Amino acid sequence: MTDLRDILAHLRAGRWNEAHQQVQDDATPLGAWLHGIVHLQEGDLEDAEYWYDQAQRHFRSRGTLEEEMQRLEAALSQK
Repeated sequence: MTDLRDILAHLRAGRWNEAHQQVQDDATPLGAWLHGIVHLQEGDLEDAEYWYDQAQRHFRSRGTLEEEMQRLEAALSQK
């Protein structure tokens, strides 16, 4: 399994393609959430909403991109 923290680091560093490529290998709910966040970063809201649904998260009540990354980091630290 890919380390979601590493993928998030790629996203924060502006390496969206690398983040997107790697997150596709993670089928967990947290992976789906991060996949949605990657699509948010890319400006692809339709696919972002799909991945939020896969993660069982409410797309329309999400926070900003930065807030979502912080929330995901908090969730990962609880694992």
